[in-house]
Amino acid sequence: MSRIGNLPISIPDGVEIKVSDDNLVTVKGKLGELQQQVDPDISIKIEEGVVVLDRATEQKDHKAKHGLYRALIANMVVGVREGYTIVQELVGVGYKAEAKGQLLEFSLGYSHNIVFELPQEVKAETLSERGKSPTITLKSIDKQLIGQVAAKIRSLRKPEPYKGKGIRYKGEEIRKKAGKAAAEK
Repeated sequence: MSRIGNLPISIPDGVEIKVSDDNLVTVKGKLGELQQQVDPDISIKIEEGVVVLDRATEQKDHKAKHGLYRALIANMVVGVREGYTIVQELVGVGYKAEAKGQLLEFSLGYSHNIVFELPQEVKAETLSERGKSPTITLKSIDKQLIGQVAAKIRSLRKPEPYKGKGIRYKGEEIRKKAGKAAAEK
């Protein structure tokens, strides 16, 4: 991770980064504001439009944190400038999703519908077209949070390996297994 930690983070126009005395990094942009507490062993310098992180020693723990915090701050800069989007598909007969504000209501083949509450930082849109699988589009400025929410939604009905039914990321390839009929031949 130390090679990643050594890379400088360029600050694009419209993004403002502040570091407080207790190593709290605040990134402001046109889409919002994010904060990240950084380990005291990692020092942060802002100079000439770039952010540079340094570690205290060459210990394995410090090297790992160096790369981690550099990646988190870089993700924050991209998030407040452009935002993040994750698209998921519901593959299966009768599978549906409906967005109602911060609530997502799923019909996934269970005996009851599932209501999923989204955090305030995440916005969702659903799209159901005739002849295509319904899709859910999640948008947020926080990469870590949007990934966690998408994983939680996927866990409601993971894609199964025989028919491929379930919730999957758009473009995700599901490795299918041969069924019982293929084994008998």
